[in-house]
Amino acid sequence: MAKIIHSMVRVVDLDKSLQFYKSALDLDVAERLDFEGFSLVYLRNEENDMELELTWNEGAEAYTHGTGYGHLAVAVENLEAEHEKLAGLGYEPADIKEFFRDGQLLAKFFFVQDPDGYKIEFLQRHGRYQ
Repeated sequence: MAKIIHSMVRVVDLDKSLQFYKSALDLDVAERLDFEGFSLVYLRNEENDMELELTWNEGAEAYTHGTGYGHLAVAVENLEAEHEKLAGLGYEPADIKEFFRDGQLLAKFFFVQDPDGYKIEFLQRHGRYQ
């Protein structure tokens, strides 16, 4: 059986991205590997077994996400509080939405973008989103 250990996104401004992921998701640096021309930074917190890898390449000014990238998703205890926190930090989260199936609440969520435009979905802990 395979175990997912990390997902990677490329970032243009590593310091700005580290600040975003710390303030928005409370992710800390688990390990940082600096090489000539690039850095790999692995982020996590106590809630997670899986890590987010930020890859910074010297000289990169932008990345395109294409049509294949979707989003990262996190589950939180208090969706409204997280939305308010992110708005207060100036990250401009989208409005909170509810998604129903057969009349039952499936998900309550909102999206925010990191400094490189990667979308992150915040979901209220509910049902399958624990």
